[in-house]
Formats: sequence, structure tokens, C-alpha cells
Amino acid sequence: MNVPNATEPAQSDSTPRAGRRPVMVTWQGLTGPRLESARLVLSEQRIKGSGRVVAAAIEGKEAYNASFELSVGEDGVVSRLLLRSTTAEEERTMSLSRTEDGMWIVDRGRGAERRDFEGALDVNLQSSVLFNTLPVRRLGLHHEAGEHELPVVWVSLPDLSVSLVRERYRTVSVDENGSVLAFDRGDASVELSVDSNGLVIEYPGLARRV
Repeated sequence: MNVPNATEPAQSDSTPRAGRRPVMVTWQGLTGPRLESARLVLSEQRIKGSGRVVAAAIEGKEAYNASFELSVGEDGVVSRLLLRSTTAEEERTMSLSRTEDGMWIVDRGRGAERRDFEGALDVNLQSSVLFNTLPVRRLGLHHEAGEHELPVVWVSLPDLSVSLVRERYRTVSVDENGSVLAFDRGDASVELSVDSNGLVIEYPGLARRV
């Protein structure tokens, strides 16, 4: 059995390693009682994170809370997402994993399903602001101007259904403090403000970081 050197303290997830930047981020909903909070460990394009979205009942929509654990590799591509969604009536769980051959494994505990989602590299979660950060960091749009239309795996809340959507990101402006990005999905079009790490500061009509 290997015994750690007593002069070298064991690393834990709360102890920063070289190049790792742990951060806590919280967003408040702008159009209803909703909060999102996440702990992230950032390293180059890699993200290791866990968080939660909490939404109260409003305009006929049921209240729910959803927790997630997210792993993004050094290539900026999502490798695994674990989700748990809870309403007054039901609790659901799901895992999404991307294989080396580019397929997605969707597992709800009743047998896994393989899907290609047109080669999608990113996932977006309904009502979440964090997940818009993923293609921004992967493509470096918060540092250099660019424009991309992308296939994205879309996860709905609270039912955790999955589908393919197409999203477009375009850099509007970049400076040392962050950038502004035009974001389009279907009929929705907004300008996202992001910081120097690519983390969303404000998503008009959805949420603002606090």
C-alpha cells in the first residue's frame, strides 16, 4: 500500500492545484423566482463543476430543483453530465456521456441509448446560464472574434428530455474585462455579457450574476 509522504499534504478537490482556479458563481432569475449556483474548477478549457437550478412555481409552471455534475475535458468538449430533477410529484435522474467515437450515451437507469446528435460537442440545460459558457470557452470567443453555428444537445427541465438544437454564437466585442456575444437559438436572440473566463455575467431576459 502506498503511504503519502508526511511532509506533503494530500490534495483534495478544495485544494487548488497548479493551473486550477476554483470559483463559486450564482445567477438570479430576471423574469421569475429562480436561482442557479455552481462551484467550478477551471483549468485552461477544462471544467469540473457541480451546481443547482431552483425555480419556484409561476404562470402555471411547476416548481422544481435540478442538480448537476459536469465534466469538460482539456479539449473543451463535454465528457459527462449527471442530472437529478425533483418536482412535488416526481424525481428523475439521467446521465449523458460522450464516447471517444463521438456518440452520446443517454442513461435514465432503464437501459442506455446511443445517439449521435449530429456530432454535437456541447450541452445546454434549460433555464441554466452556466451551460452557455461551454462553447464560448471551447472556441475562445471571449478572447478572439469568431462566429459559429453549432449542433447542441438540449436538456429540458424538469422532465430531462433530450433533443438536438442548433445555436449560433458571434463575438460582438472583446476587451480585457470580458466580451459581448450575440447568441441565437431558434427565434430567441440576445447579447450575452461574459467575463475574462468566459462565464456569463448577464443573459438578458433570463438571469444576471450576483
